[in-house]
Amino acid sequence: MKLHELSPAEGSAKAAWRKGRGAGSGNGKTAGKGHKGQNARSGGGVRLGFEGGQIPLYRRLPKRGFTNVFATTYAIVNVEALNAFEDGAVVNAEALLEKGIIKKALDGVKILGRGELTKKVTVQAAIFSASAKEKIESVGGKCEVV
Repeated sequence: MKLHELSPAEGSAKAAWRKGRGAGSGNGKTAGKGHKGQNARSGGGVRLGFEGGQIPLYRRLPKRGFTNVFATTYAIVNVEALNAFEDGAVVNAEALLEKGIIKKALDGVKILGRGELTKKVTVQAAIFSASAKEKIESVGGKCEVV
C-alpha cells in the first residue's frame, strides 16, 4: 500500500458545501443566509451573551462572594491514606503524587485525621491537624513540617 492509494472509508468523508456558487448549486445567491437583516451582513451577528437588548443573564444575577487570590490552598490527605506506604517510609508530596493519592501539590500538603493509621511512617507536610499528628505519633511515626 502506498500513500497515493489511501482513501477514506466509503460514506465517511463528505464534500464541503460551497456556498454562494450559483443557483444550480442549491445554495447560491443568499448562501443560506436569507434576505437582509443582521445575520445576512458581513461580520453580522451578536456578541456572546447578548439577548436582543434585554438585560442579559450575567447582569440580572446578583454579585456573590469574593475570591482571595492570595489564599493558600492545600492538597488534603487523611491519615487512612498513609496505610498505602511501607513501614519506615518517608511520605512527602512527591511520594503522594507518585502513588496517586493527590493530583497536585498546590501550596503544600495538609494531613487530616480521618481514619486509622497502622504503619510507622515519617510524614513531611506543610501542616498537620492535631488529631492527625496524634495518630501518626501514637503508632511511632514522625511529623515533619516542611
